[in-house]
Amino acid sequence: MKPFSFFAFILAVACTILATSCGDDDVTAGNELETIPYNPKPYLPEIPAYFPKLTTPDDNPLTEEGINLGRHLFFDNILSGDNTMSCSSCHDPQKGFADGKAVSTGIDGIAGRRSSMSLVNVGFTKNGMFWDGRAAQLEDQALLPVTDPIELHTTWTDVEARLRSHTDYPTRFRKAFGIKSKSEISKELAAKALSQYQRIILSGNSKYDRIKQGLDKYDDLELIGFSLYTDLEGSDLPDAECHHCHQLDLATADDYFNNGLQEAASLNDFKDLGRGGFTKQLADNGKMRAPTLRNVMLTAPYMHDGSLKTIDDVLNHYNSKGKTSPNKDPLIRDLGLTPFHKKALIAFLHTLTDTSYLTNPLLKKP
Repeated sequence: MKPFSFFAFILAVACTILATSCGDDDVTAGNELETIPYNPKPYLPEIPAYFPKLTTPDDNPLTEEGINLGRHLFFDNILSGDNTMSCSSCHDPQKGFADGKAVSTGIDGIAGRRSSMSLVNVGFTKNGMFWDGRAAQLEDQALLPVTDPIELHTTWTDVEARLRSHTDYPTRFRKAFGIKSKSEISKELAAKALSQYQRIILSGNSKYDRIKQGLDKYDDLELIGFSLYTDLEGSDLPDAECHHCHQLDLATADDYFNNGLQEAASLNDFKDLGRGGFTKQLADNGKMRAPTLRNVMLTAPYMHDGSLKTIDDVLNHYNSKGKTSPNKDPLIRDLGLTPFHKKALIAFLHTLTDTSYLTNPLLKKP
């Protein structure tokens, strides 16, 4: 064999071996997580019998592994552009899963337009997420803060790359969703895990709940506040009109209202269009979601813009008929509440406080 021919032969053999070897590596790389056990354990949250059904999509059932993955993601700065903020930065468990600020500030120091809403009992929401309802369900909501330029300000492409190269997350995604390869880690699966975590942020063990179950009793002031709140039949107390927008037991009607917070000469003059900005329906302009009043005493300041600093400010706002606008809810009127009435209402609102979820290990910061 001539030298050149021999060299060509050796080169061809080497290339064949290399190609075969690379092919084996590709197969292995495509299934590198298969050896990790995938046996997700269903999670059954404890929910009071008088609560509605928890909103859980068929393709995202609650599992301990999914919730645990969501817990790690919720508290991890890896979801932000500069690794300085997480979901928990604006939804602090110690503050009723809100942040105690009028409006939240993102990674670039830019203030948002609206206050951070509490996530307590968010899993029961059926009529849209956020103040304007622009996200249909939690799986949709979880995707948006990551890419919002004034919140976490990054891209899901970058986040997916970080998660795939992470030392722990590929294993956690495998255990939660049965993926076979790191390449299967996606924003959709991350959103599913975050949604599972948020669905178990449950409040159902307040004094109100214990009374509902016959395990406790209101004191005199709390009972008067309850009567004012619900317009209890047979009571000679005024109707504080709370229950229309904040229906018990969840303390929210899961709907949108113009509560007289913004003054507007016409339906086009609202500073924040709220619901109308999403639906594009003129009649929805100025309407905002009525948030839950569970743990309301932990989540000041109040309203979509955080403009009312204290619960006293809130009651004074409603007692004074609010500001004028064309579609202000007719229940926002002169209520005639006395200082004593307001004191009683505050006493009742305290009975909606419940932080027992803080003892759930699946909700704690890793």
